[in-house]
Amino acid sequence: MERAGYGPDPMLSRFVLAILLTLVGLVPAAAEADDIAATARGVVRVVTIAMVDNEVAGFGHGSGFAVAPNRIVTNAHVVELAERYPDNVVIGVVPSEGSKSYQGRVVAYDSRRDLALIEVSEAKLPPAALFTGPVTEGDQVIALGYPGNVDLATAQSAADYIRPLSPVRSQGVASGRRALTGIEVLLHTASIARGNSGGPLLDPCGRVIGVNSALTRADDGDSTFGFAIADTELMAFLRAAQQPYTSVGMPCTSIEERLREDSAADARALADAAAARREAANAAAIRREEALDAARAGAERTRENVMAIAALLLVGGALALGGAGLLESRGQRRRAIGTGAAGGVAIIAAVVVFLLRPSGEITLPRETAALPSATPPGKALGPMICTLQPDRSRITISSTAETRIDWGANGCADGTTQFLEGEGSWQRIIVPDEEPTVTVARFDPVTRSYTQTRYLLPAATMDAIRKLHQPTTPKGCVKTDTALQNLEGEQAQIRQQLPPLPNEKLVYSCRSAR
Repeated sequence: MERAGYGPDPMLSRFVLAILLTLVGLVPAAAEADDIAATARGVVRVVTIAMVDNEVAGFGHGSGFAVAPNRIVTNAHVVELAERYPDNVVIGVVPSEGSKSYQGRVVAYDSRRDLALIEVSEAKLPPAALFTGPVTEGDQVIALGYPGNVDLATAQSAADYIRPLSPVRSQGVASGRRALTGIEVLLHTASIARGNSGGPLLDPCGRVIGVNSALTRADDGDSTFGFAIADTELMAFLRAAQQPYTSVGMPCTSIEERLREDSAADARALADAAAARREAANAAAIRREEALDAARAGAERTRENVMAIAALLLVGGALALGGAGLLESRGQRRRAIGTGAAGGVAIIAAVVVFLLRPSGEITLPRETAALPSATPPGKALGPMICTLQPDRSRITISSTAETRIDWGANGCADGTTQFLEGEGSWQRIIVPDEEPTVTVARFDPVTRSYTQTRYLLPAATMDAIRKLHQPTTPKGCVKTDTALQNLEGEQAQIRQQLPPLPNEKLVYSCRSAR
């Protein structure tokens, strides 16, 4: 069995120190925008240079990967000399992309686990995520790193060893967990060589499941196997070093499958929302009809009662007039006049009551008559709490925590970010200044779902996208048509730069925070 680190090369000793500590002016070609390439952005070559009496006494290199923008994991044996002789050994860190190299220092070292943590104060590397789910035999695995045999075959000068280059990837399967010198390791068939030491072993979604450390010898036709320090050992090492890290436990699914399933889920959600609106409208219509029937019945009863009163007054008046005539015939003139007058008043009152009888028309209260409708797209909904839906999401590195949106009127989010209306929702492409990730955010005010499709892009693509920002592009929420048109133009240009498929899709269900 051999360590996967790469040892001294006398040919390089004369040149490497001067080159390592200077800027490297060549920019590598942009990597393909897939999950493994996204993780490769944070993979580095770790170079060690031993100095004795101001002379280069030795040179070695291995691999590593970022767990924080300025912290790199590698094997302890890669930086063993630097740990033992910090005043005589220089550690150089060469990112896989960009235009410069950095000097690092060891901040945590565990020879038992064969793990080390290097700090690079000036670097801002994209961190990899650790996968906390199960890894079973037969699962596909991918190794990233800088195998020395490839370097020896392709390098034309010492500068090629420290020029930013995409790491070499190889593919195999997990062959189970084993114990190696008391440490849990993952046995796998991905091809690695000396120089791969400290490089990550990944699942198909680009999450780290181990740190490549050693390989078996292929003597007499035997198959070669690689050993990677297991995820359990890596997480224990990082906790002991008090180094925060990103972890993801969701199973790996293809982005095509997720988009296909989520498109169907979106259609179902819209259909459910439409059905809910129809059901609410039907229920409101039934309530309205019932209210109309009750109102009609009440109005009819009132009308009949009024008409009955008019009839009683008319009958009473007629009887009074008849009684007045009878009293007159009996010579009771005074009583006859009073009775006749009362009868006349009753008849007049009957006519007035009849003429003023209710018409039977009814008017419902506004809240009863109004039918429910969908939330207007431009309406302010206020602060909202959005919870991730794991069954509808594909995550390779992002946080799964709740997110908050203060949704103002006309697509203004959090009072600072203007969204654009389109296809029944509000959308915005977000390009941060530091993080090498472009996010297409979408909010549907009807279903109250918030979606982020995230593109983990190489540095060259990010630089090209950031250059699209124009001075006339508004930075906050817009209030004029001209500003809105400028924003629409910039967003269209950015969209043209994005790959056909994203790396992640995060789907949230939102509710009011009030």
